[in-house]
Amino acid sequence: MCDTFVALGSATHNDNVIFGKNSDRPYNERQPVVYIPKQKHNSNIDLKCTYISIPQVEETNAVLLSKPSWMWGAEMGANEYNVVIGNEAIFDTREPMWPPSLLGMDLVRLALERSSTAAQAVHLMCDLLETYGQGGFCAENDPTLMYHNSFLIADPTEAWVLETVGKWWIGQQIKDGIRNISNRLSIRSEYTISRNGIIDYAIEQGYCDNEAEFDFAKCFTKGTYLEPSRYSREGWGKHLLRSNYGEISPIIMMEILRDHFGGICMHGAFRTTASQVSNISKNKAVHWMTGSPHPCISFFKPFVVPTQKDPSECDIFELREKFNLLENDSLVQELHSLEQELIQNIEQKLQTDNWSIADIQYLTQEALNRELSLISL
Repeated sequence: MCDTFVALGSATHNDNVIFGKNSDRPYNERQPVVYIPKQKHNSNIDLKCTYISIPQVEETNAVLLSKPSWMWGAEMGANEYNVVIGNEAIFDTREPMWPPSLLGMDLVRLALERSSTAAQAVHLMCDLLETYGQGGFCAENDPTLMYHNSFLIADPTEAWVLETVGKWWIGQQIKDGIRNISNRLSIRSEYTISRNGIIDYAIEQGYCDNEAEFDFAKCFTKGTYLEPSRYSREGWGKHLLRSNYGEISPIIMMEILRDHFGGICMHGAFRTTASQVSNISKNKAVHWMTGSPHPCISFFKPFVVPTQKDPSECDIFELREKFNLLENDSLVQELHSLEQELIQNIEQKLQTDNWSIADIQYLTQEALNRELSLISL
């Protein structure tokens, strides 16, 4: 399922880029926060992704990932160059599923490890897609869960929506304002880049009659393409972004991810397993990760990349599962009060030159200690 959001420039409270994503996954799947430092590699060896191997590169970036524990790839994350990426499952397309190759989550991690800008990440993902394709089971114990992918990629200056079906892709650049994606194709006739031959292919397949009629979402969606209802997750998410235009901050993005009216915070057999909010400027970025299910009851903790501490120390997924916060309103309120205090503290630090990675690392550890003490009572 999933929802991913971005607000840039005039849409935010401080002209930064604010990114947010909920990862909605099968109920029993574990999704910890993982940090992988910058590494050098032997480029003559292959890299084993979830299902296939591809050539390794000589050096990979430091990355912070929120990843299902059984797969190589990641649902969302950030790198040391302040690039952030989240992916979405796309089901209702006219194109068949591919045999096991790269998962959309593999593409997320590969782009974070190998790119220093959002545009570079987009081009890398497109090259990998054309070379290897996408496909394979997307859940550990469910061979029926397979899908194509869309992505929202952002850096300190811009964002991109990249939508893919098989080896076909199309991209839309966002320089200002708001954008969100859910589990459907959304790029219509206004796009920035596309795979060579995509219009000819759509005409050959009978998806449209001529170049003037080419509409990516309409052409590649199975059945009749309809604009999302305001009360769908995608439509309601767009409404929440518009309602807060000019004031969007990390706190507001967290509130959007916690929304139940539109089903953005998901409960049930598929649930919101983990969440991320990133506040990005040219030289500074703080990434707030829950590392636990349901943002409505979770505590967003701050991280920076690169870091000197291993965020695996913040892996509280199992502990949170044993502690049912759904039935403890007062404790949730206390966690959220602590969260807002932390955000305001860090926002003040980011506005000054007196800022260091060590400051955030200290606050991260303090936040974790406070969270653990509260849920262990």
